[in-house]
Amino acid sequence: MDQLHAFRQETRAWLEQNCPSAMRSAPSGDDDICWGGRKLRFQSEAQRVWLERMGAKGWTVPEWPAEYGGGGLSRAQAKVLREEMQALGCRAPLQSFGIWMLGPALLKYGSEEQKRRHLPPIARGEIRWCQGYSEPDAGSDLASLRTRADDHGDHFIVNGQKVWTSYADKADWIFCLVRTDPEASKHKGISFVLFDMETPGVSTRPITLISGRSPFCETFFDDVRVEKSNLVGELHGGWTIAKYLLTHERDMIGAMGERASPPALGSFAAAALGLDQAGKLDEPVLRGDIARFEIDELAFRLTLERTGELARQGRVHPAFSSVLKYYGAELNKRRYELLMASSGSDGLEWEGERSREGELARTWLRSKANSIEGGTSEVQLNVIAKRILGLPGA
Repeated sequence: MDQLHAFRQETRAWLEQNCPSAMRSAPSGDDDICWGGRKLRFQSEAQRVWLERMGAKGWTVPEWPAEYGGGGLSRAQAKVLREEMQALGCRAPLQSFGIWMLGPALLKYGSEEQKRRHLPPIARGEIRWCQGYSEPDAGSDLASLRTRADDHGDHFIVNGQKVWTSYADKADWIFCLVRTDPEASKHKGISFVLFDMETPGVSTRPITLISGRSPFCETFFDDVRVEKSNLVGELHGGWTIAKYLLTHERDMIGAMGERASPPALGSFAAAALGLDQAGKLDEPVLRGDIARFEIDELAFRLTLERTGELARQGRVHPAFSSVLKYYGAELNKRRYELLMASSGSDGLEWEGERSREGELARTWLRSKANSIEGGTSEVQLNVIAKRILGLPGA
């Protein structure tokens, strides 16, 4: 405990000295988040400095091994780092599908060469990744995917289409599920490959949502050459990796219920609607709804911490990520419903400088996709019923 206390003091001092003041507040929107990558244009010098300093420290991925660009911290030390960052209001220096999804999969299934090639650039924010999973006829039934990778000796030739590929138009590389054995049963003929989005034959087309914006794209592969050195794990063994990665994706989406960047609901509503003579929000029904939400939000935060401790002990149920994904998605949707309710008619503003081009309304509409992406809420409930509760007929 003395060592952990000393680490806390050192961490607090380092953050106070090295985190720019402009990075001690939540991002104002998606454009203010640092996603890294070759196409990155920093929003400020402070954003660049913060990423550079945290990347050099290995604290963009504090629990990854140091030889792969991480901080080499224990789970307890990483928790201290998160707590001290929260205490100072430090924003995450980097958000990345490479960190949340691909990194854990490579650490478990990647070759040593693949780990050393891909993990350090992820940790430093130099390469941005996207996920090539869903297809027009393979959404919830992902194993029905048809994108093919035909064997050509030392390389594959990939043809097919992916859909709902988040930020594909901004990504540098893609981790992709492809069918390498069309004769095998649908779960057994799939492989997991990596390739550069600038490879000839790769193209993307954005998909616009009801919010008027979208992170999603259609992605097309026309005779794309993929070297066999970019095959992760065993040939035809991609489904095992896909399932492992999906647990991390669901954890990521679920954590939006706790990790969201909007202001605290109580203070937001008070500023928008005012207080009564007793200093309480002058809308009793809304006040009760916000109180219930904040209690649920705190309970979810504690559940995430408890799940992390159980994971360290190897005691987490393999399907528990479905619980986190389902509840976190629903919690985030509730958050934006309450933010909109607190804003009144002003929350419906769609354009203009005052509303930052309708940031709140557009994000509220975007939040509806939380219960679809990463596996629909209905699919998660089926997983919970079958694999955790063991309900008859599930």
